[in-house]
Amino acid sequence: MTSEPANAKPPLRVGIAGYAFMGAVHSQAWRNAGRFFDLPVEPRLQVLCGRNRANAEAAAAKMGWAEVETDVERLIARDDIDVIDVCTPGDSHADIAIAALEAGKHVLCEKPLANTVAEAEAMVKAAEAARARGVRSMVAFNYRRVPALALARRMVADGRIGDIRHVRAVYLQDWITDPEAPLGWRLQKERAGSGALGDIGAHIIDATQYLTGQQISGVSALTETFVKERPLPADSGGAVSDLAGASAGAARGPVTVDDAALWTARFSGGAIGSFEATRFAAGRKNAMRVELNGSKGSLAFDFEAMNELWFHDHTEDAEYAGFRRILATEPGHPYAGAWWPPGHGLGYEHTFVHEIRDFATAIGEGTDPEPSFADGLRVGRVLAAVESSAANDSRFTPIAEAS
Repeated sequence: MTSEPANAKPPLRVGIAGYAFMGAVHSQAWRNAGRFFDLPVEPRLQVLCGRNRANAEAAAAKMGWAEVETDVERLIARDDIDVIDVCTPGDSHADIAIAALEAGKHVLCEKPLANTVAEAEAMVKAAEAARARGVRSMVAFNYRRVPALALARRMVADGRIGDIRHVRAVYLQDWITDPEAPLGWRLQKERAGSGALGDIGAHIIDATQYLTGQQISGVSALTETFVKERPLPADSGGAVSDLAGASAGAARGPVTVDDAALWTARFSGGAIGSFEATRFAAGRKNAMRVELNGSKGSLAFDFEAMNELWFHDHTEDAEYAGFRRILATEPGHPYAGAWWPPGHGLGYEHTFVHEIRDFATAIGEGTDPEPSFADGLRVGRVLAAVESSAANDSRFTPIAEAS
């Protein structure tokens, strides 16, 4: 039997639910956060949970998890787990997170927080009750941890662009432009809650509220589903019984979420905004873009050039003023000092390491991490308002043809 060194940090024993794309990203972050940041705790990859034991064991071996569970209730009940990291589809977030909080486990939950406002409200209630017992919770909006965006937030708070007037945000992807791409869970409302709106639109809602320090107070929206039906995934074996309206003969099923969403918005501080989220922008892979225009200047960001922030100081002499590039890799920039020399850029995976750094630090220091479940609920309310507005045809004014 080995004993811990006298100066050892308290262990933070993690159980993760889900091991696909997001589970892999979170696993990498848990492995590396303590290697680059001085954490008050030592994260330990204790248990990976997945329904298929063979697949879960393969994922655990590949990603560095010590053990495997196939039942999330058993995972939550274990005494050797301090944190539950929820990386499952949205339809299970509420059940897992609430059960974990009630069991005294800290919870990190992927976005969007829940598929419905009612579920998110129940999660917030559970989080508030758990907080009184010292149990922490956070929703995983990783783009807050991009150094350039965290720097932009600091500049806005410092008044560098003055009073914000315009907010312009888009999130463009193209991974389902092929009408024969399979009907995965992200295209099923009962699993995902919504389509591009909740999947990537949630990110730009949170990012703009984070950057501006303002809340979205109203929206006017439209959504569209371009491809109404898709082939079932190869691993479904042609099973269609769980998909309402699916055609067994053709092994296809209906797409029940939006492919694209557009909306305008008002912010609580007086700014107006425009938003677009689509997975049908051919040629755009992960173009998450935000621009803020204020009374004293502007800031612009594009995730496809994620180490760069563009800043215009409108108080300068017009003959010399203009947008200039800030390469957000200096030691004084948020998070960047833990990594490489200036100019050696960071990538997508680093944002999750920063996320785990902040979450683990809050747990170790007994503080409340951000964004909270309440922040996730606020994003959920905006998502619901966009869907409601888009469904209300009376708000859409058609253009009359000339007679």
